[in-house]
Amino acid sequence: MSFITEEKLFSAKWFKAYLLIVIGTFIMGVAYIYFINPYKFAPGGVYGIAIVLHHLFNFPIGLLGISMDIPLTILGFWILGPRFGIKTIVGMVLLSAWISLLEYVHGYAPFVPNQPLLSALYGGVLIGIGLGMVFKSRATSGGSDIIAMILAKYIHISLGQLMILVDSSIVLLSWIAFKDPLIPLISWIIIFITGKVVDVVIEGVDYDKTLIIISDKHEAIRNKIVDDLKRGGTFVKGEGMYHGKEKTIIYTVVNRRELTILQSYIHSVDPNAFLTVINANEVLGDGFRSLKEKVSTN
Repeated sequence: MSFITEEKLFSAKWFKAYLLIVIGTFIMGVAYIYFINPYKFAPGGVYGIAIVLHHLFNFPIGLLGISMDIPLTILGFWILGPRFGIKTIVGMVLLSAWISLLEYVHGYAPFVPNQPLLSALYGGVLIGIGLGMVFKSRATSGGSDIIAMILAKYIHISLGQLMILVDSSIVLLSWIAFKDPLIPLISWIIIFITGKVVDVVIEGVDYDKTLIIISDKHEAIRNKIVDDLKRGGTFVKGEGMYHGKEKTIIYTVVNRRELTILQSYIHSVDPNAFLTVINANEVLGDGFRSLKEKVSTN
């Protein structure tokens, strides 16, 4: 997994990538200072450790974070090779700078007093948005990600599972440090929310549905899809497992509104039709967003 990418200097893609890093790290900084730190939450990463150390020894969070990020990046470069480009370094420095600035300007008071769960929800969403923007720029957050990558080189466990283990270890550290079981429990909620929001930021919110339809009235359904909904699809020849009869399977993609129309129509022409509806995270091709557009904007 490499995070080195090359954009032409001062090109539109170059400006977009660094704008994403600047805004994304600022949003993450707001999340940590305004919502996460005041309640001692430690949702993984080096800034989870920094928050624990801040509350134990009153160290500044921004400086603690960068002081851990720098040696980890050097260690990652030494063990893994040059996998981290200049954008990752810029992201690390900017996140530390934003957090340090917000520490100085805002201090450590909670943005929403006496509302730890609400703060955790907002903090998780904001970290997810910021981190997703950083990932879209083809950079990484560094920190615990690098630890997981190093461990993955020597341990036969997937990178995703190792990242969960590393972040969970940091969460447990907060339990040991503060002797409060509520802190790690809410910190795990933050990690879960962050992961879901990162997926939404990277993949987008899609209202499209993939349909697999098995019906003896496949021609009538085909006409509804093509002539009325103005969508395409594919006929796939199959064989029923129970009776061994030949079946014509329809594979198509529609949006939520069209799904309701099509379901109603299928019920009217063939109440015994078999219909599978699958959430389509991303649809590329004719009638939807083009693959060329997808590649050119990333």
